[in-house]
Amino acid sequence: ILLNSHDGTSSYQMLPGYFRFVCQNGCVCGQSLGEVHVPHRGNVVDRVIEGAYEVVGVFDRIEEKHDAMQSLVLSPPARQALAQAALTYRYGDEHQPVTTADILTPRRREDYGQDLWSAYQTIQENMLKGGISGRSAKGKRIHTRAIHNIDTDIKLNRALWVMAETLLESLR
Repeated sequence: ILLNSHDGTSSYQMLPGYFRFVCQNGCVCGQSLGEVHVPHRGNVVDRVIEGAYEVVGVFDRIEEKHDAMQSLVLSPPARQALAQAALTYRYGDEHQPVTTADILTPRRREDYGQDLWSAYQTIQENMLKGGISGRSAKGKRIHTRAIHNIDTDIKLNRALWVMAETLLESLR
C-alpha cells in the first residue's frame, strides 16, 4: 500500500499488505512486518525505490503468518475474544451497535472455516464494509457504516492484524 500526501506535508509511506482476490479485502499488516517512510526531501525517487524493495522483502514473513493463521483452529471462545477486541477497538466500551456474532458471520462461503485466518478475514470485512444491522445507544435500528477514510481504514486494518497476530502467538 502506498500513501502520499498531495502537498508534501507528510512522508511517502509504503506498508506491507496482503490482498485477497476472493473478496478484494485489503489487509494491512502491523508495523512489526516493516513499514517505510520517505520524507519529501532530497532524492525522493531513489529512496522510494529502495523502500519498495524493503517492503517486498517482508512478503515471505507475511505469507508465513498467513499460513500459520490458516493452520490454527480457533475455539469458539477464542473467536469471540478476537471479535470482542475488534468491536472494543472500533466502538469503545460504552456501546457497540453490533455483537460478536454479527461480525463473525461470514459473507462468503470461503470464510466458513474455524481457523484464525477465516475469523480475521470475516471480522475485517464486516468491520470495513459495514452494512450490518444493529442498534444505536438509544435502541434505534441502524446499519453499521463502511469505512471510506484511508487513514481510518489503515488504522483499523493494522489493529486487526496485530490482534490476530497476538492471538496466534499466544495460542502457538
